[in-house]
Amino acid sequence: MVIRRTGALMLVLAVAACRGQGGINAQQVIAPPHAVASRGVDVQRRTAIVDASAKVAPAVVSIHVILPAPRPSAYDMFFGQTPQTPQGFGTGFILRSDGIVVTNQHVVANAEQITVTLTDGTDVPGRVLGEDPVTDIAVIKIDRRGLPVVTVGKSSDLMIGEWAIALGNPYTYMLGNAEPTVTAGVISATGRNILSGGNLQGIYVDMIQTDAAINPGNSGGPLVNALGEVIGINSSIFSNTGESVGLGFAIPIERAVRVANEIIANSSVRRAWTGLDIVQATDLTDWKRTGGLPVRSVAPDGPAARAGIKPGDVLLKANGRQLRTFLDWEAVKLDLKVGDPIVVTVKSGATISEHRIVTGDLPTMAANRVRVLQGHDLVNVTPAVRAERGVVSQAGALVVGIQPDIASQTGIQAGDVIIGINQQPLRTAEEVSRALGAVRPGQMFILQLERGGQRGGIQLRMPQ
Repeated sequence: MVIRRTGALMLVLAVAACRGQGGINAQQVIAPPHAVASRGVDVQRRTAIVDASAKVAPAVVSIHVILPAPRPSAYDMFFGQTPQTPQGFGTGFILRSDGIVVTNQHVVANAEQITVTLTDGTDVPGRVLGEDPVTDIAVIKIDRRGLPVVTVGKSSDLMIGEWAIALGNPYTYMLGNAEPTVTAGVISATGRNILSGGNLQGIYVDMIQTDAAINPGNSGGPLVNALGEVIGINSSIFSNTGESVGLGFAIPIERAVRVANEIIANSSVRRAWTGLDIVQATDLTDWKRTGGLPVRSVAPDGPAARAGIKPGDVLLKANGRQLRTFLDWEAVKLDLKVGDPIVVTVKSGATISEHRIVTGDLPTMAANRVRVLQGHDLVNVTPAVRAERGVVSQAGALVVGIQPDIASQTGIQAGDVIIGINQQPLRTAEEVSRALGAVRPGQMFILQLERGGQRGGIQLRMPQ
């Protein structure tokens, strides 16, 4: 079984998948649904699903992205061919009437161009206001006002077995109009934690499970209840084929709106930091034996240390939630704001006690930044930063921000630690800045780095 995202699908692959289903009756697909409504319809046919779909559909949009063109292969160059420009497709919904669209981050990841198609078929250029790979949420802005918006509901009181309606634009490039596809099912489960794997990069915890059909291109579309209120964002499926098998998952709407609002306000998301790491067990039975999550390390003077938690302690509960796997712990942390407390039940030896951790900013967010090489943001490697990022080096400068074009030119990546230049050790971001400032234009130099716990060097030339 493979976990698959359902958006930003390559055009050629998506077409092949459709053809593999034995063909599509185009006349059935593109028949305008409003044509039926114009005739006299028995009121008994107007179900809750019909009303909910009609309420939400005007605010559902298609998203078409152009991705960076791949480098020509030796085959392409030999035959003088140009590689096809990759394209992706997904869904979104309008959260605010001034053009705020919410979708999955994986739909717009690495997009060079975004086109948002409204339900009336109008194409509007879109730009990414911000994206958060951890929660798989992104916000797009289009220059329109007076747009229809969705009604935001809540996922906290969902009932297993109640109606669930998914709206989206699977295979939208094959259809004759821009109105969203509607599929219906039930809420199959709530609070599902999904292990990341394959093309999943975010943290998928406390997810809503539904058997409403979710297919490639549905990513970012709304999952709604029988009242037409959005309760989640469709994001992934379990499937061996890439098509729906009745195991679809949606991000709770409360999380999506919180992240979207933070992106709108700050262009990024502040993560709450606990200052502790747990042992990454490889088997669920490991946790069953210990009865909780063993603490591997505690950052000096971090939130957990101030709460009295030590390495070797075992976390049993957090904010009343039993901690059976590390995903339970991630679920507790993911929806916290900076400054929110976590009440943890801790087993230390034979003693069980409660501790209150007041979360703080990530050390890399709170640290002063130094910009070098016209686009690299650095922070000093401190004990707290080492604990946050798993840095091996005792000192140096961590790259916390880098412009994509600068990264491609230099080969330096976010997360690298600069520890020296031309074999001269560097202990702080300020030392890195001074050392690079002393390099003459056009001069070659070697930057010593730590990457993923390994040390190496990159040869660079200072721009003229």
